[in-house]
Amino acid sequence: MAKVIVTVAPTGGMASKAQNPNLPTQPQEIAESVHKSWKEGAAIAALHARRPDDEATCNDGIYRDINRRIRERCDIILNNSTGGGSSGDMLVPRPDGLFESSFEERLKGCEAGAEMATFDGMTFADVHGGREILVVTTPSRCEALAKRMQERGIKPEWEVFGPQHILQDVTRLIEKGYDKPPYYINMVLGADKGFQGAMPYSHDILAAMIRMLPPQSIFCVSGIGPAQLPATTQAILLGGHVRVGLEDNNYYSRGQLATNEQLVARTVRIIKELNHEPASPAEAREILGLKAV
Repeated sequence: MAKVIVTVAPTGGMASKAQNPNLPTQPQEIAESVHKSWKEGAAIAALHARRPDDEATCNDGIYRDINRRIRERCDIILNNSTGGGSSGDMLVPRPDGLFESSFEERLKGCEAGAEMATFDGMTFADVHGGREILVVTTPSRCEALAKRMQERGIKPEWEVFGPQHILQDVTRLIEKGYDKPPYYINMVLGADKGFQGAMPYSHDILAAMIRMLPPQSIFCVSGIGPAQLPATTQAILLGGHVRVGLEDNNYYSRGQLATNEQLVARTVRIIKELNHEPASPAEAREILGLKAV
């Protein structure tokens, strides 16, 4: 019987309350949603911060507020994003009419005391809200972000959207010693309509990407929109871990808006039906090599 780590991604950097009123955006809302998801079996919270106007930010003060509120309620693993989002403090206008995601703002996700942080070590175009946003993470920026995490004692969650992201900077940085095994690699599939270079979900694509992982890796799968349920179920069957939540998917079923705790509860039911068990936060820390709290 395997232990499966369930991550809840409650907010993200793109979705809005106009799309789903259940989306938590402010620290109190996020903490309450994460607490409910923890009760349902989530072991990691993949967190994005929002400004008071709901726009995206990596402001470390806001992250600290979110982290403090969550820790007062439960022992879930805190995983702050260094990806940020597609609005607000993350956007820097360019003279060519495009926008660029602020790398300096992204670095602030490492400054709020989280145990883990997402590491998006790739360069791509994010098409959102009528804007084309360049997310530029060059090799030297990858090094800077990896060093920042290492200095702060943060374990990276290596987030990848396609095979090239595994085979290039993620593998290079792991081989240079910026992480200790097991390496936790989150494969996001189904984001191809919004992120240039991202891959759609299919059984074959996921299976192929798993074969490309560096030795001593363990993997998590995130499916965007309607890919969430089949992708995470396949991940469980293939021996992996899973991420669900409103960051990735607003709906429980066609036409029915979801809550984070509903998506977690369904995933836990599937895990148990497949004769596995959801990992507790303490068990997840042991699996990942994190310090106990």
